[in-house]
Amino acid sequence: MSSSFEVWMKEVQARVEAALDHLLPKASLAPTRLHEAMRYAALGGGKRVRPLLAFAAGEVAGADVARLDIVSAAIECIHAYSLVHDDMPCMDDDVLRRGRPTVHVQYDEATALLVGDSLQTEAFQLIADHVLADDARVQLEMARILAQASGSRGMAGGQAIDLDAVGKSLTLPELEFMHIHKTGALIRASVALGARCSGGAGLSAAELEHLDRYARCIGLAFQVVDDVLDYEAPTESLGKTAGKDAANNKPTYVSLLGLGRAKEMARELRDEAAAALARLGGTGGRTQRLAELADFVVLRRF
Repeated sequence: MSSSFEVWMKEVQARVEAALDHLLPKASLAPTRLHEAMRYAALGGGKRVRPLLAFAAGEVAGADVARLDIVSAAIECIHAYSLVHDDMPCMDDDVLRRGRPTVHVQYDEATALLVGDSLQTEAFQLIADHVLADDARVQLEMARILAQASGSRGMAGGQAIDLDAVGKSLTLPELEFMHIHKTGALIRASVALGARCSGGAGLSAAELEHLDRYARCIGLAFQVVDDVLDYEAPTESLGKTAGKDAANNKPTYVSLLGLGRAKEMARELRDEAAAALARLGGTGGRTQRLAELADFVVLRRF
């Protein structure tokens, strides 16, 4: 990871943290316990991969960074809500997230349920309250993209398939279908929303399609690497309980393909993402950060 990429990444992460801190309801605002728990869930942790992708796609489109701040905060609200609900006893029943107690452990299950509900609606309020595109029709499309990525045809649907798959053997296409929805949908939405924050005419349909191809590859690669890390990395490095998938008898890329082939698949997906960027206009200049993020996703160690 180059020093310039690391500096850029830390700057974006800091911007997103500041945006969330500013935009989320203050803990002093009633109902105080709920707002405190929302901030606990969304602030102070995580790699912010989805906002990084939104900012990188925004660079391709020449987007205003103030718009990207709002879009990234909305995306992180959706992501944080999904983690809160995913960790609850009725789902994966985990006690550790980002190196600290999960929301239902730190507070209680009812509060965790309301935190997820509230963060989800907060995301769409952010999209509605701010001007994010010069064309209102584009902004309406952005709301649709985020909604579809979050719901039964996206992340929530993927989670439903995941829960139903416990103890079952899935084929590779079935496993990919699950993760295209559960993990990949919000990653694709992050790129799509960042790319639509541009002014004027924006990107062409062909350019948006190349970006979406890149995002589809990165979304799958992210999950493949997650499965590898769940198998290889210790809890202290992950910030969440390691080995949970195997313990819960969940199908993963490692259990289906083996460790070596899973790592090879992640590299192949990175190469496909690079090819999509090449069709967009190379891996330098405006697509540099997207290329570097592909490396970061596949080569990350935690």
